Amino acid sequence: MRPFLADTFGNPASAHAFGREAAAAIDQARGSVAALIGARPNDIVFTSGGTEANNAALKGVALAARDRGCHVVTSAVEHDSVLEPAVFLQTLGFEVTRLPVDGQGRIDPDDARAALRADTVLVSILHGNNEIGTLQPLAEVARFARSRRVPFHTDAVQTTGHIEVDVDRLGVDLLSLSGHKLHGPKGVGALYVRAGTPLVPLLHGGGHEQGRRSSTLNVPGIVGLGKAAELARRRLRSDADAIEALRARLLEGITARVRDACPNGHPSERLPGILSVSFRGADAVLLARELDRLGIACATGSACHGPKAGPSHVLVALGLPDDLRRGTLRFSIGRGVDAADVDRVIEVLPRAVRAARGAAEFLG
Repeated sequence: MRPFLADTFGNPASAHAFGREAAAAIDQARGSVAALIGARPNDIVFTSGGTEANNAALKGVALAARDRGCHVVTSAVEHDSVLEPAVFLQTLGFEVTRLPVDGQGRIDPDDARAALRADTVLVSILHGNNEIGTLQPLAEVARFARSRRVPFHTDAVQTTGHIEVDVDRLGVDLLSLSGHKLHGPKGVGALYVRAGTPLVPLLHGGGHEQGRRSSTLNVPGIVGLGKAAELARRRLRSDADAIEALRARLLEGITARVRDACPNGHPSERLPGILSVSFRGADAVLLARELDRLGIACATGSACHGPKAGPSHVLVALGLPDDLRRGTLRFSIGRGVDAADVDRVIEVLPRAVRAARGAAEFLG
């Protein structure tokens, strides 16, 4: 990225030599991102991240099809950047069906099929959950949508670059991804839009990205995303195997040393690097703070939720009782984490959980 932050500063929309140099770098990145998900380069639209990509997909497809119908299908465990656009569409008169999930966080494909109506204009189901790591049965749901000629979108921000993602095998028409989730820079992402999918752009202006997203392109960010996609494609299998082994080591260590530690999510249909564990009777906020003091970074939910208070909608949808929801932490394992890091967590966690449980009892 460094040359495009300082020396190669041309606008890729400009016809002069500086612009052509930047445009060539954009084209290379577009090809790398497309190759990672089995797409055509021309079907990649660069965005500011996963949130914009999800908003562009939901609002863009729904508004483009408003004369044909006003019904959208999604799930109860989507990221906020899908749930909130769906709420916004309701203010415009759209109806939204939110599919329930089972105790492991998966939708029933038959529920999705039953939810489709004559006026359904979009189905949006995430690929891998950002809090519990559960993977959804996308290909089966996509077949139902395709049989009814309903565009199918997936939020693949958590899965792209970590497991195999192929837009044709999944059967999706739109797919969102984000740079920082696959070791690229923050503030850049992409939306895959299958050729022929109607899409009203969120941003109107100079007609960039084939008229699908007007704005001067973030050249350094896009170059970084392209390189990250290239590296992820090259290392996909080896990284996934190593990370899954570390996740298994962490889970085994936690359940062996901490009583009433309950893992969340599907045992096999899951992402390799996300481990959600509920510690019954603990206060997760206090536990996360104690672990942070010890140099261990974990989360009580999604970092994308901002300052919102209240229980995680994902854990609520799973049907977890309140004492488990309050004590839930998400551990994320990625490239750069090793066995020593995992063993350090296993070593200090029992003491931290005891302290958090004691504090929770004190606070009532």
